[in-house]
Amino acid sequence: MSLLPYLEANRFEAGCDEVGRGCLAGPVIAAAVILPSDYQNPWINDSKKLSKRIREELIEEIKEKSLAWAIAESSVEEIDQINILNASFLAMKRAILKLKVIPEHLLIDGNRWKSDLNFPFTCVIKGDGKYASIAAASILAKVYRDELMEKLALDFPHFAWERNAGYPTKAHREGIEKFGSTIWHRKSFQLLPKQLQLDLQ
Repeated sequence: MSLLPYLEANRFEAGCDEVGRGCLAGPVIAAAVILPSDYQNPWINDSKKLSKRIREELIEEIKEKSLAWAIAESSVEEIDQINILNASFLAMKRAILKLKVIPEHLLIDGNRWKSDLNFPFTCVIKGDGKYASIAAASILAKVYRDELMEKLALDFPHFAWERNAGYPTKAHREGIEKFGSTIWHRKSFQLLPKQLQLDLQ
């Protein structure tokens, strides 16, 4: 079953979502997507519910069929300075500002939105499973972030980032315990349950 194509027809609605809030390492990535009001694709869904292959196949479709799309991030340093929630808002704001079409309304995944942008908005809890534009944004953000963490894993091979994308898995935490943290780890997060003293590099 296809997700809802819009909240209100015939306006530029930008679906916005972020990926990586719960990770111990790496930036938080956000995306914004404006789809045509008549756009339909039964495969578009919450990125977490799709296989890696399906997500990657949908990327070009989303970029080609959307009226506008953009991806942005907040760095590890920004996450540590302003906290992960505010860094997520900042990444979404950056994605929205990069859109080549000015949105008339924002559809924000989640229950909160804070920004100095003047666009009207609607927060949608679990919006990536309800609205196609938010789902499309979640797919763009997740594929981009997964690929980034796979590249970082080549230089930092002890944390299984190519498999866990920086999330707090057993292999990731064992890597931190054995080798310490890296420049890509979020120092404001509890990297280990025991809060061991880490060798900050």
